This record gives sequence, C-alpha cells and structure tokens, in this order.
Amino acid sequence: MERLRGRGTVSLAACGVVMLLLLLAEVASVRYIVGGNMGWSNNVNYTIWAQGKHFYNGDWLFFVYDRNQMNVLEVNKTDYETCNSDHPRHNWTGGAGRDVVPLNVTRHYYFISGKGFCYNSMKVAIRVENPPPPPVASPVKSAAPPFMTLRAQIVVPAVFAIAAVWDSFLGLW
Repeated sequence: MERLRGRGTVSLAACGVVMLLLLLAEVASVRYIVGGNMGWSNNVNYTIWAQGKHFYNGDWLFFVYDRNQMNVLEVNKTDYETCNSDHPRHNWTGGAGRDVVPLNVTRHYYFISGKGFCYNSMKVAIRVENPPPPPVASPVKSAAPPFMTLRAQIVVPAVFAIAAVWDSFLGLW
C-alpha cells in the first residue's frame, strides 16, 4: 500500500505543477520596449511601431532613452496632437532613462517627449483593451458505438482497480 500512496502523491504534485504552469501562461503579461531595438528616440515612427500590436490590460511599456536629452510624459489627446507638454497627466521620467509604465487601465494612452522632440514625431498613442476570453472548447462527439462507451466507463477502471489490488497483494510477499 505504501508504494501506491507514494505514486499518488507524486502524480498529484505533478498535476499541480502542470496546472500552475498553464495558469501562469494564461495570465502572462507582455513588456513592450517602445520603439523596439531603436528605443525612445527621434528616428522612429511610433505610429508604425504600434500598428498591429494589441496592448492588453496588465501589459507594460518599457521606455529606453538618453536621460540627458529626453523624457516620457503622458498627456491627453489634445496635448498629444499639439505636442503640448505644459500639463502632463503623468511624468514617467525616472531619471535613469529606463522607465516602465504599467498599462493597468483599459483606455487610450498618449505619450510624448516634452523637450521639443515631440515635433519630430517622438510620440506614441496606444489603446489598451481587456484581454480576449480564452477559447471555448467545442464538445467532443464520440464516434464509438454505445457498448464501447460502457466499456470505457466501467471495464477499463475495473481492470485498473484489479491491477492495483493485485500489485498490493504481491507487495506483501
């Protein structure tokens, strides 16, 4: 009996680990480096960079830039369009030139560099949305005849139960 109990514990632990990994993969967020390998600089078309990307609630933006020349300001739509940095919603500039912005609200976000670089297209607008629901599996239709279904539901578990009892009986010898 001890051998069976040990196997069950290991199997249960393995199933738990697999389930945890599946859940982590499901809720994983994405960290986007703004501008890709060019970073937050004045030689990138951020409209093109953002095209085709889906930004979801829980994702992150990572701004990499020269901290002595540029900054990261979150502004409203009007200030984004006119490159007005006088009244930012939030100044994300941390001083190191490596700033992380959590996208934790479903809405439009507008970012500019306020030191004159916005006029050289150094600005990005993104829309954050809720992640899509996971796909729903369609019900599986059994192609097996009815007696096969009965076999799968009763006979197969009975065979495994008999084998387990037999294995434990042999373990006593």
